[in-house]
Amino acid sequence: MSPSSNDDAPGATSNDGARPLTRKELRALEKHTGGSDVVPEQAYETGQDAPAPAPAPAPAPAPAPVQAAEPVQAPEPDPEPQPAVPTAPETPPSIQDAGPAADHQPDEAQVQEYHPEDQHFYQAHDAGHPHPDEAHDAGLHYPDEEHHDAGHHDDDNADDHYADDHHPDTGLFAGAATLPVVAKPSKKVRRRRRLLALFLTLVVFVAAIAVGAQFLKPLLGNDKAADYPGPGTGEVIVSVQPGEGTRSVATKLESGKVVANADTFLQAFATSGGTLSPGDYTFKMEMKNSDAVSVLLGTDKSKVIYFALSAGLRVGESLQAISEGSGVSLQQLKELSNAPTQFGLPANAKNLEGFLAPGEYRFPLGTPAKDILQSLVKVTTDELVAQGISDPAKQYEAVIVASIVQAEGGQAEYGDVAGAIYNRLKPNDQTSGYLQVDSAVTYGLGTKSFNFTDEERQDKSNLYNTYANPGLPPGPIGSPGKTAIDAAAKPKTNDYLYWVTINLDTKETKFSKTLDEHNVYVNQYNTWCQANVGRCT
Repeated sequence: MSPSSNDDAPGATSNDGARPLTRKELRALEKHTGGSDVVPEQAYETGQDAPAPAPAPAPAPAPAPVQAAEPVQAPEPDPEPQPAVPTAPETPPSIQDAGPAADHQPDEAQVQEYHPEDQHFYQAHDAGHPHPDEAHDAGLHYPDEEHHDAGHHDDDNADDHYADDHHPDTGLFAGAATLPVVAKPSKKVRRRRRLLALFLTLVVFVAAIAVGAQFLKPLLGNDKAADYPGPGTGEVIVSVQPGEGTRSVATKLESGKVVANADTFLQAFATSGGTLSPGDYTFKMEMKNSDAVSVLLGTDKSKVIYFALSAGLRVGESLQAISEGSGVSLQQLKELSNAPTQFGLPANAKNLEGFLAPGEYRFPLGTPAKDILQSLVKVTTDELVAQGISDPAKQYEAVIVASIVQAEGGQAEYGDVAGAIYNRLKPNDQTSGYLQVDSAVTYGLGTKSFNFTDEERQDKSNLYNTYANPGLPPGPIGSPGKTAIDAAAKPKTNDYLYWVTINLDTKETKFSKTLDEHNVYVNQYNTWCQANVGRCT
């Protein structure tokens, strides 16, 4: 039997502390006090009714719980079962307790019994609240019996309610039932929040890309200006080598700070429709793209010396073009040309014929005439050195052959023409060492027409008459271009002795090993000339 069901279970004590009162005695005392929480001392001593004392002040907060004492031996129960004394103070009615059930008075069977072995539950629940029976032992009383009864629960749910309900003395959970309930945001609000979050994420992402692009521009080269405002200052000389491409030149101009951007300069140059020519060009720093293009194309001739030489021009024609572009007198240029040794040519050279390389040239205003001519000669000799010919005498011989190839060979047969020329110079039963080229004869005659008489063909006084004089002519017959020089330096190996261009428009050239075969191709040439009157002069 649980001690809580025993009338002699520990509860309030007698006034002299001799022994604890039984439940029956406690119930009798409560009847005498009219439901008061305080039991007069006289009741403990006499069992008589006593005047109701004034209401006791509210109890002070309970001290920390103490360890449960060793359970004592319960006395023998009374023969008559007694109702249980309430063991817990009234708790404020919760939402669940609202309604008629709050006025319900529990009967004795519903009064919760005290079990010493369950004392740890109370201690674990709230260390600051004494056990109800301990409250009785300490002289603590609950103010209102009716309120006290309203807080009772069934035995089966006593532990749960005790753990869930608020203790009346502490107020730790006071007002919990009145806390506002936060409503869950509606779907519309949640959707707006998601859209706002997505928008903010997108803004941050775009901003990060923009900031990153600013840092990457210098690394990628995209921070360069498209063009300088011009007109520029200072002076920068840029050399354009034969065969050099516009991309290489544009890179040089950007590196020298002549133009701001090589790509935009290339676009401007392509738009002009001009062609790039070798030479030395004088620019200013930080020029506009259009101004730099004008310098390369020679359209700004008032600011530089500019002239252009075509392949195949004779020395007199070249000197005339140089004089017109530079302002140097033709007489001064001829005097310089007639002293070729000062430019590195061999003693047998009578002038600069063949060494004034074709191309477009630009020089700063005031450039001396000798420096201009020396630049042109250097272009030719540099190409010969590049082909493995460095001796001046051999260079001169190669230029002679190259000048004949330039005059005779058409556009795509330079290698074969050069090979046939060297074959003719060798002993053979067809040409006997005579070159027999019309272009050399006409050079000696001072004309450009291939229509000359038989008497002129047999005139040995014309040192350039390769029909009457064996071997090479005494000097070049014009200015060969780079392709002709390369063919003369490295001719194709073949068995040809003759060649003839049968169509002056297409530059189609026929090669043959015998004179008879050659004469057949000559007849084809004459037929074309008859069909194109005035072209074969």
